Amino acid sequence: MSVSEILDGKLTDKEVELKGWLVTKRSSGGVQFLVIRDGTGIIQATVHREDVEEKVFSEAEKLTQESSLIVKGIVKEDKRAPGGYEVRVKDLKIVHLAEREYPIAKKSHGVDFLMSFRQLWIRSPRQTAILKIRAEVEKACRDFLDENGFTLTDSPILTPSSVEGVATLFEVPYFGEKAFLTQSGQLYVEATIAAFGKVYCFGPTFRAEKSKTPRHLTEFWMVEPEMAFYDFEDNLKLQEEMVTYIVRRVLEKRRRELEILKRDVEPLKKVEPPFERISYTEAVEMLQKAGYEIEWGEDLGAPHERFISLKFEKPVFVHRYPAKAKAFYMQPDPENPEVVLCADLMAPEGYGEIIGGSERIHDLKLLERKIEEFGLPKKAYEWYLDLRRYGSVPHSGFGLGIERTVMWICKLKHVRETIPFPRTINRLYP
Repeated sequence: MSVSEILDGKLTDKEVELKGWLVTKRSSGGVQFLVIRDGTGIIQATVHREDVEEKVFSEAEKLTQESSLIVKGIVKEDKRAPGGYEVRVKDLKIVHLAEREYPIAKKSHGVDFLMSFRQLWIRSPRQTAILKIRAEVEKACRDFLDENGFTLTDSPILTPSSVEGVATLFEVPYFGEKAFLTQSGQLYVEATIAAFGKVYCFGPTFRAEKSKTPRHLTEFWMVEPEMAFYDFEDNLKLQEEMVTYIVRRVLEKRRRELEILKRDVEPLKKVEPPFERISYTEAVEMLQKAGYEIEWGEDLGAPHERFISLKFEKPVFVHRYPAKAKAFYMQPDPENPEVVLCADLMAPEGYGEIIGGSERIHDLKLLERKIEEFGLPKKAYEWYLDLRRYGSVPHSGFGLGIERTVMWICKLKHVRETIPFPRTINRLYP
């Protein structure tokens, strides 16, 4: 039996067996109050001396924080208890008695200390709530795409070349050759559209960015859809639908976790198509008027994205960036070749980019010229150029960052809480 089933209120006055871990314990005369966690929720169990054998009461007295145990008892409704229900214990078994000095005490700890004990910190109610929302976001991504005719095709982690520029590649030795940890699965899902039409990959990606901002990890997860015969407008419409689906799913399935985080859900309820759109040029003008030192042609940084996203109640597309500020594979705008048919989707409330996407170049000669302009080794991309030699079609795609999406939905101050074991430039442990 799970805590969540008990808290649903359908097991009142019934006997249950509960397996979990001790969160806290206190005693009051002949009663011991045990707060137990089982992964689905937290509930209070009470051990009354008059109701149990002395051995059971004695075992309860031995319990230390994070000890694992099995209790049997009767479910009782009690408005004073967390969740409104408690288990009146009849029997108790200690599975493992945890060491007495639990590293994470009730006193306040710094984030660096907590990250050093991340393997234990993730057990706390707040961290559990965040990671359950992360799991819901991931499942919502998969369900949305699967329900809309997409096929999951897995991209390799080890690659021979870059996707987003050589400056942020992690190099690894590969049997006497050089290989790199993938920055994105995009090029490989582009290959599979000719087999399946609409595809996506989902997995970890790596960027060797020496950034200490609250929005950057060196290892993060992306879901990357790619669609044959989709133009730029089709791409934006799909992003609107997918982000709306994700937010609605979290509101529906994870309301309890949002309450634990004290997340105001009213802004999330406003997320529905259509999303606002501004051009990169309009964004630069907005920033310049606000006193930001930025020139046309520069990519937008975190402070710029924060400023822009605070101006809108819903996610906003910033589209048509300068070609030189973006990746080599993006399709130039036919009306202005200095910009490309790309867009970054900014989450509201100051959270900035959560999606980057574009229409891709489908013309072989143009793509060859772009590879040369960007100073990339053509030989490493011959396989990618084959996609334009044999059955090339207009196509588009995007990448949604799981951690940044969770950060926004949960309204967190730092991205490191959105993944069980974050990797940053100064943290590789645990």
